[in-house]
Amino acid sequence: MEKKSYTFEEIKQKMLNYCVYQDRCHYEVEQKMRDFLLIPEAKEEILMYLIQEKYLDEERFVRSYIRGKFYIKHWGRNKIKLNLKQKQINDKLISRCWDEIYEDDYRKQIQVFIEKQSEIISESNAFKKKNKIIKFLLSKGYEYEVILDAFED
Repeated sequence: MEKKSYTFEEIKQKMLNYCVYQDRCHYEVEQKMRDFLLIPEAKEEILMYLIQEKYLDEERFVRSYIRGKFYIKHWGRNKIKLNLKQKQINDKLISRCWDEIYEDDYRKQIQVFIEKQSEIISESNAFKKKNKIIKFLLSKGYEYEVILDAFED
């Protein structure tokens, strides 16, 4: 099956629509542009246009990503950070955006998970039950120290 060819302006419009649909990071836009056979100068021009016109904003992307993954999917900081690193977001930017998650909400979410998992897990041994809950929370991306603090509360 052969690929349809597009003009530069059509590709530019497609990339604009791609960024308007939801916040994107540079990595995602570059990945999407690989679908089109563009010379490096054309890719660079499209990227610069998207940045200048504020369709592409890395910090806005990171902030909305953090909010969405925590408040909707209830991921912990470790899992969010790992996924952002896969999208080639640098550590400084990630660190600057953690204020999108309120510390109270973060700790409350851990408590909610502890309570739910306590009801779900049918383990008579309290130590094993606690370990299963900790493993679950670690898999959701929460920090070990924060989990232990939540158990003490």
